[in-house]
Amino acid sequence: MTSRIHSLLALVAAITFAALPLHAQVKVGDLVRADVLDGGLTKRGTYMTALRLTLSDGWKTYWRAPGDAGIPPQFDWGRSQNLGHLEITWPTPHVFDQNGMQSIGYKTQLVLPVEITPADPSRPVQLRGKVDVGICKDICVPGTLAIDHQLDAKAGRNPAIAAAMAQRPFTQKEGGVTSATCRLSPVDGGMRLQARIAMPSAGGQEVAVIEPGSPRIWASQTETRREGGALLAVSDLIPVTGGPLAIDRSAIRITVLGKRHAVDIRGCTPG
Repeated sequence: MTSRIHSLLALVAAITFAALPLHAQVKVGDLVRADVLDGGLTKRGTYMTALRLTLSDGWKTYWRAPGDAGIPPQFDWGRSQNLGHLEITWPTPHVFDQNGMQSIGYKTQLVLPVEITPADPSRPVQLRGKVDVGICKDICVPGTLAIDHQLDAKAGRNPAIAAAMAQRPFTQKEGGVTSATCRLSPVDGGMRLQARIAMPSAGGQEVAVIEPGSPRIWASQTETRREGGALLAVSDLIPVTGGPLAIDRSAIRITVLGKRHAVDIRGCTPG
């Protein structure tokens, strides 16, 4: 386990070292274009919109849980006006092999649907903030993209947003999940989580991604295998800053990525 943590730290250091010289010459804005798509108002009175990232040829960016070799995006909407609640729907990502390590993300383009509830329905919403992203090819270039867009309440249905929403993972019910249990056991520096998910195959070589539900906990790359009608997934959970480790099973999120579809599983029971 200790060797895996050392490998992760070495990778982060290597990426940082490789990215700095390029970053001095090439800005992330030269590799990706960001714009906001309008989808108008829903029947619930919320705004449908999307952040679209268009990547240069051969470059990719990352999912919210990017794997050991990825850079997770970070959002800051603190300068927005009349923003009450914001909910992101992540389209199903791709699994990449990056220098022998797994990363999870998107290539060519990412359309990220966002549903916004205004604080005051009678006033417009100004979406203003920044997105920290990593764009990778042979090396990685981190950077910040600025967003400043007033949402259009009169906009019609946007096909690109609808297509991205259709690419979301299945719910547990849609994916045929009948049970999801998690067993915890101690390992050096943390806990090992062994999940058993009763569900039909999602197709091909399935990859399960375990998110521990807290930014203070690091989850190792999951080992995934089939055992009859169940998918078994094992990951080691390590506190980022050391100290005691508290794991809330109800906050654990497991995404199963298959050839046919993906399945989003929220929470697991002891077992």
